[in-house]
Amino acid sequence: MAGIATLAIAYVLSQFYRSFMAVLTPALTAELGATKAQLSFASGAFFIAFALAQFAIGVSLDRFGPRRTASTLLLFGGGGGALVFASATAPWMVIAAMALIGIGCAPVLMSSLFIFARTFSIARFAVLASWMVAFGTAGNVIGAAPLAEAAEAFGWRPVMAGLGVITMLAALAVLALVRDPKSPDGMAGDGAGFGGYIELLRMRVLWPIIPLTAINYAPTTGIRGLWSGPYLVDVYGADALLIGQVTFFMALAMVAGAFVYGPLDTMFRTRKWVAVVGNTIGLAAILYLALNVVSDVTTVTFVFVVIGLTGGSYGLLMAHARAFLPPHLIGRGVTLMNFFSIGGVGAMQFATGAVVTASAVPGDPAAPYQALFWFYVLMLGAALVVYLWARDAKPEVATVAGLNRSSNV
Repeated sequence: MAGIATLAIAYVLSQFYRSFMAVLTPALTAELGATKAQLSFASGAFFIAFALAQFAIGVSLDRFGPRRTASTLLLFGGGGGALVFASATAPWMVIAAMALIGIGCAPVLMSSLFIFARTFSIARFAVLASWMVAFGTAGNVIGAAPLAEAAEAFGWRPVMAGLGVITMLAALAVLALVRDPKSPDGMAGDGAGFGGYIELLRMRVLWPIIPLTAINYAPTTGIRGLWSGPYLVDVYGADALLIGQVTFFMALAMVAGAFVYGPLDTMFRTRKWVAVVGNTIGLAAILYLALNVVSDVTTVTFVFVVIGLTGGSYGLLMAHARAFLPPHLIGRGVTLMNFFSIGGVGAMQFATGAVVTASAVPGDPAAPYQALFWFYVLMLGAALVVYLWARDAKPEVATVAGLNRSSNV
């Protein structure tokens, strides 16, 4: 339990790092001259580096276990990257720092999911994964109003330097307290290496799950972690404290949403349709913003809260895919799906930066954000349509034997 608790604390830091830049937008723009496109690129660099690291992390989890994998990368990537961010004197240093932090944070949740998958039943995986995500999403809360107030009081550089030290201490705690789970059937880490990913990609039962896994989290984290700041500044003239307050409520909703999704698959005996309904509600909320890009801050905050609540289906979708993974590929399986999840977010950060830049209209500050919300609507809607073809994995019948029979359907 001490190891899981330590990984949970490290995951709070991981969630913080993927969302904190929205609050620091005014400072980074004023002090470093960072443009919206550069900030979008920095945010995207975190997610792309995070995603690409998943392949090596998956092999490392299966071969060496979560303790060494998570502690090493978090220490040098997460802690070191935060210190680089604190000392940044130009936008390119922010981009490099975010890429380092992405690599450092990449193994934290995967190590937890690996332990859950090896230790607990498939039926409990969705609850455990969702609740770990919910606990970690407290990092989004810290990266909202509390960060804004701390940066206002002490300056953003000392705050980031302090977080770098805290991240290093968390990495050392992971090394000391996490215990690697036993391999199934006494099996040591298998020797398939990266070839295991080919085996996974041949499982057609996973194909319809992948697009929604790649897109479902992108609008929520993109709005919360990147675009809420510029949107509130450009359209409503918000300052850092107001941005922090609005994103604080959205972050709380993201925590609540992840908790709520956890037991729903067991309650309704379906993973697929819980994901469909939840993401459809989120799609409707984003559509409202696309149709009403200029309203008032109270309404925008409410809609952000709905998006935060419904955008927490990550754990559920991971459980849906987990139900079809063979035991010897658990590490590579969860990291493959996480690659699509985080890679989708990273790709969407780059894409939305291009959309916002290309849609700018002189004298109309709302125009690029209307295009942004329509882009999210189209991408999430398309992913939902593909997901309708997915095979359901009901918790009470999702057994590995059944999965292997259906893996090539």
